[in-house]
Amino acid sequence: MTTSSACAIPLTVDAYLIDEERSELRHEYIGGQIYAMTGASDRHGLITTNLIAFLRPQLRGSNCQIFANDMKVRLFIGGTDIFYYPDVLLSCDSNDREPYYRTRPCLIIEVLSNSTERIDRREKLLAYQTLPSLREYLLISQNQREVQIHRRSQQWAAEVFTEGEIALNCLDCALSIEMIYEEVDGLV
Repeated sequence: MTTSSACAIPLTVDAYLIDEERSELRHEYIGGQIYAMTGASDRHGLITTNLIAFLRPQLRGSNCQIFANDMKVRLFIGGTDIFYYPDVLLSCDSNDREPYYRTRPCLIIEVLSNSTERIDRREKLLAYQTLPSLREYLLISQNQREVQIHRRSQQWAAEVFTEGEIALNCLDCALSIEMIYEEVDGLV
């Protein structure tokens, strides 16, 4: 989740990575400007935890690594370096092992909040499509039982789910809406 608190002097990528390693706050990076990340709600945390708890066992014996909240994805678009912090990032490429970021994820999941929904649905959707490795991008509402998935195999067209299961081609498994929203109270 980001807030717009850009610094005036552009940072180099190396300076950003060094500063980020030492910082107590997380920042996303777009072309030399940094944007502080805000905290997450309990719903956001529960949804992310449910996803990791389900997906981690699916990865045993594979080259895949899954991260929640703290692993950056690095993009290079139109000559601009970009680092985002997805809520969930899955990389199955054994050559994609930088210590602080990944460049070849096959699955990215964002849990929507009021402050990030517009960015997640537009800016990040378009940016993530430039990653040749990305197969699926999920947007999960924390205010209602609704998951939107965009798949490369479907030319990034949105599919919306409010019940049942969502097939994840990247892992050859399915997420159930019930599992995603387990213990998440007060949904519309």
